[in-house]
Amino acid sequence: MKKTLLLFVAMVTGMAANAQYENAKQVFSSPKLQEAVKTHKLVAILPFEVKMTYKKQPRDFDIETNREKEREKAYSIQSSIYTFLLRKASKYTVEFQDVEKTNVLLKKAGMTDKLGEFTKDEIAKALNVDAVIAGKFEAEQSKSEAGAIVTTVLFGGAGSKTGSGALTMMVNDGPTGDLLWRFYKSMNDDVFSSSDELIDRMMRKVSRNFPYTR
Repeated sequence: MKKTLLLFVAMVTGMAANAQYENAKQVFSSPKLQEAVKTHKLVAILPFEVKMTYKKQPRDFDIETNREKEREKAYSIQSSIYTFLLRKASKYTVEFQDVEKTNVLLKKAGMTDKLGEFTKDEIAKALNVDAVIAGKFEAEQSKSEAGAIVTTVLFGGAGSKTGSGALTMMVNDGPTGDLLWRFYKSMNDDVFSSSDELIDRMMRKVSRNFPYTR
């Protein structure tokens, strides 16, 4: 009986902690935001900065392979955000530059894979846009999917997450490079899933605060 009670407490505590973590978010809006967005007509979405780590490094871990996965994820997130915004284009006050055009212009400007070496106003000038959306995705895989399945069977879902992570999305003014808006969202449970799923989860939270929503 005592073991059963302890197991129940552990399950409830685990689920509460996961829910609290999943709901953690922060939103920053600059005092300049409202005036600045009135002047924006075209916005570019940049490839996201991605960092993928492992609580317990896999035996077959290869640093170059992991870097390539991060790079692929960076462009996958960029594409997913563009697709999400395009589907709901009528709800926004601006147009979003096609990401393929964005990436071609970044390459011509010598900025590909070196975005951190340029200011946001320099990037916006190279892309000929009024603002840029940039961001960061950090994820740590804590257990394998097989391990998560076993935990789910044993504990009914408590502690069954495969990883944890955080996604940050920012809007910077083109002419000045100033940060106008920042959204931070922590996540758990299968953060290594598809980019479309990740962005859908984030954008559902962003929608009420997104500066370009009509």
